[in-house]
Amino acid sequence: MSERRCPKCGSVYTDAGARFCPKDGSMLVEIQARKPAAPASSGSGTGVRTPLPPGKAGLDRASTLSNQILDARYQVLKKLGEGGMSYVYLAKEISSDATVAIKVLSPRLASDKSSVERLRREAGLAMRLDHPNVCRILRLGESEDGLIYLVMPFLKGELLSDREVRGGPMEMTLGVTLLKQMCAGLHHAHELQIIHRDLKPENVMLVPDEDGGAGVERAVVMDFGLAKERRADPAIAKLTATGIILGTPEFMSPEQIRGKPLDARSDIYALGIVAFEMFTGKLPFQGRNAQEMMIARLRSQPIAIRTLRPDIPDAVEKALTKALQTNPDDRFTTALEFGDALTGGASESSGGFFGKLKEKFS
Repeated sequence: MSERRCPKCGSVYTDAGARFCPKDGSMLVEIQARKPAAPASSGSGTGVRTPLPPGKAGLDRASTLSNQILDARYQVLKKLGEGGMSYVYLAKEISSDATVAIKVLSPRLASDKSSVERLRREAGLAMRLDHPNVCRILRLGESEDGLIYLVMPFLKGELLSDREVRGGPMEMTLGVTLLKQMCAGLHHAHELQIIHRDLKPENVMLVPDEDGGAGVERAVVMDFGLAKERRADPAIAKLTATGIILGTPEFMSPEQIRGKPLDARSDIYALGIVAFEMFTGKLPFQGRNAQEMMIARLRSQPIAIRTLRPDIPDAVEKALTKALQTNPDDRFTTALEFGDALTGGASESSGGFFGKLKEKFS
């Protein structure tokens, strides 16, 4: 059984979905090995959280592909992670010797037409993405024995969620740099009418930036598995008409909690929560469980970040406050506006925090 401990008060929790201590809001640290709900920090980060169901026909094949050839095209090297909907593997494309990550759909879901339709839509959307701060899908394939899979670039780095647990609240200059990169990646997706819908630290990979020199990192937004076109689409509406709210409770916008139509501003809200957690190690809304946290987002104001991070620059504080407004009309219209606001005081100083960031992004 999975156990997580609060590093501040020492309380231990066995709820696999618990991320934060309900007593003091501190991020819980895993203290007992468990089957990963997402790919390891060296992987592509495209796993899902749903518990794995009992075995079905073809399950052994999908879950034991390591050291095998898939579809006569890929040499599967090892498993990176697994969940209720997929298995993620590290592999090499035989023809090019390129290293890739392969997400294989669980046979239980592969036999379900609506699940396959959703996966095909995910692939169709993500194949249009082409930006250094977004992980795109390279190919949707189906093997002769019926395995449906997605091929993605392999990203070797560290998940933002793992970095937060390992390093605690992030240094301000690095954090703002990474947030601006996430804003740029999200804006690219939004320009293509794609909304992420499930932005969280587990869906952001920090990878070495070859163009930036030693020690420089690049943030890559991954797993558009809940991505949705902004335009009204009856086919998508049919897929989400089950009454189940898609997304991760701790990071959902108020309109997503209410089941309202979403646009880019919902992702901006989620990124605001991600940013708050990056800089404080805590969430801006507290509750004893996910349901109470969602209610707090509908009825309460977020915790003032300066009470947890006194050194936060005014521009960053103002940007996060605007991003976390309950009413979407009161937030930034685009992710780029959010990114620009994070360094809004750059023009007032040629040195110090904002001066360095202005020079970096000019």
